[in-house]
Amino acid sequence: MNQATIPANNQANQRLYFIDIARSIAILLMLEGHFVHDSLALDLRDESNQIYYYWKFIRGFTSPVFLTVTGIVFTYLLLGNDKTTFWNNMRVRKGLKRVIELLFWGYLLQYYAFHVLQCIGVGIFTIISLYGISRWIKVIPLWMYYATAGVLLFISYLYFGLLPEGQFWPAKAPMFLQNIFHGKHSLFPITPHMGYTMFGAMIGVILFQFKEKVKSPIFILSGFFIGFVLYTLSKKCLLLFGECSIFEQVNLYRMDWLFEKLGMVFMVLSILLALETYVLHIKKPNLFLKIGQNTLSIYILHMIILYGSITGRGLTHYFHERLNAHQIVPYTLGFVLFFVIFVFFLDQIRAILGFILIPIKKFTNQLLGIN
Repeated sequence: MNQATIPANNQANQRLYFIDIARSIAILLMLEGHFVHDSLALDLRDESNQIYYYWKFIRGFTSPVFLTVTGIVFTYLLLGNDKTTFWNNMRVRKGLKRVIELLFWGYLLQYYAFHVLQCIGVGIFTIISLYGISRWIKVIPLWMYYATAGVLLFISYLYFGLLPEGQFWPAKAPMFLQNIFHGKHSLFPITPHMGYTMFGAMIGVILFQFKEKVKSPIFILSGFFIGFVLYTLSKKCLLLFGECSIFEQVNLYRMDWLFEKLGMVFMVLSILLALETYVLHIKKPNLFLKIGQNTLSIYILHMIILYGSITGRGLTHYFHERLNAHQIVPYTLGFVLFFVIFVFFLDQIRAILGFILIPIKKFTNQLLGIN
């Protein structure tokens, strides 16, 4: 949930707005998805109902988009400062600051669980670490470091995802450590979810290396084609590989959903890039883009309002699995609209809270040597 915007090239007034479009769509889908999932009456959760089926299908791609886009944004900006030494790269220091912020808020909101904020935080730390290693061992291209990490994290699901219920890993480790991999409260364990962040980092490297061609038809079509292949052929390919003697006992096909969702992310990003290039022609930021640039603030506030994180009392205490088919739409729209209004007034809110936010920012910046 990085809040930076990617510059398309050295001209400050040109940006890759499709990334912010993707984040805005994802955060709005997350808001409505969490509200509906928590509030919809149980008798309406029928997958034979096409509306509910497609709602659930779309909801399944929200977190992969978030995790992938995080990797894209951070890596792209990281490479933009690649002319300096590792520690003098301000994006390294800002990245470490973001890691601390994400872990802090993640555990403050849900101290007992490992959720998406912590997963993103560990993902950014891993991106920085692999970037540092690549500067030391330059034989291997940087994108390959991230691609390999993504594949290994996806493969890890074949072990962690199939452990018997109640069996956690590492077996005798503290619960907070188990939750990172496979624990009682592993809501977004790095195995396999951080794989999307690594593949996002890989895409970020490619976008940076080919930034002059990003908006060309061949680049956009290539991205969509790769996504289409991943989405439609992942299971068939994994079944085919599984027939090899060395993979007979592995059940490779069980991780098909991971590659299918990655394929959907590729296709969505390609479509949004095409829309930005040939239809929208965005020249300056707007409220919709601002939503995508403030996902962390939105996420924190929605956890407090909906689930009662920190306060102990949220909307879930009043609406949990209680809304019928006539109530769910207006209530959900109202919930989402509240956050759109929140973003509209966010600058004023931050100015009012400046007496708290500014000293904290100065302290953390001095701690990490950020100018």
